[in-house]
Amino acid sequence: MSHSAESLSGLTAVVTGGSRGLGLLMADRLAARGSTVTITARDADELASAQQKLWHRRPAAVIHTAVCDVRDQRAVHHMFRAAHDTCGGPDIVIANAGIIQVAPLEAIGATEFRDAINTMFMGAVHTSLEALPYLRESEPGGRLALISSVGGLLGVPHLLPYASAKAATGVLAEGLHAEAASSGVSVTAVYPGLMRTGSHLYAEFGGARTSEFGWFSALAGAPVISMNAQRAAERIIKAVVRRRTRLVLTPAARAADLAHGLAPAAVTRLDGVVARLLPRASMGQRPLRRGADVEPPDGPVRSTLQSWGSALNERAADAYNARTGE
Repeated sequence: MSHSAESLSGLTAVVTGGSRGLGLLMADRLAARGSTVTITARDADELASAQQKLWHRRPAAVIHTAVCDVRDQRAVHHMFRAAHDTCGGPDIVIANAGIIQVAPLEAIGATEFRDAINTMFMGAVHTSLEALPYLRESEPGGRLALISSVGGLLGVPHLLPYASAKAATGVLAEGLHAEAASSGVSVTAVYPGLMRTGSHLYAEFGGARTSEFGWFSALAGAPVISMNAQRAAERIIKAVVRRRTRLVLTPAARAADLAHGLAPAAVTRLDGVVARLLPRASMGQRPLRRGADVEPPDGPVRSTLQSWGSALNERAADAYNARTGE
């Protein structure tokens, strides 16, 4: 497909969870192709900062913001109605809003599972149901993308609420693809692996918080294991434009997907080995605390983490709006 065929000039897009990280970068890539973009999030200050960052990069871009909690279907309904009244469409919708909770099972309860499901799965449900009537009216045929995760492809220790919600989101995307195809709407299920977005500052950590923060921030920024978030955003938007059904990002995520498909029992046993290597916590070590408020590891452990990617993740936090509001 030629570059000109991938132009989105004249089309409008909505990105939920668009105020920072991957959502902000996907909004940038949509704007780069000429789309009018509405970014949504719960925090008005974050949205204002994100809008300024996008305008700084692309002064001619048309960027709108909308405060919206995707857990509330009525709020999502009003957001889409306002976006339609303001700029038409939308022709493209990306459901990206999410939270990350990093903790062993001993440090979480049903509340954390409900929070993850309500934000990521029900948020994707609300976004999809409210977007589809507009997407069906899109002249080129609307495009919908739901952002799952490698965590949605297999049960990841110390990320169980996140993985459960992302697995449900992936199934939703695949089912929507089948049911929406007859109306001309394409649905893309996206399974990113680890990315350098500064997400460790907004993730919530429980149990041995310092140790949990250490391993998560290191792996999320490790050059070989994680992916440059700008490149990830570009590949996602290309997949959406080309109406791909499924996209799995990073070699590690693709390997995990393949291994789980070929030998699920072996992968589950390996997960058990990994779980035994991760930090443990005694019962009752709650509540979870945001990464920006967790004391980072120091001493030789800190040096190792820095060399394995924390430094890259820190730079990503500055670049992708993850420090707003601190």
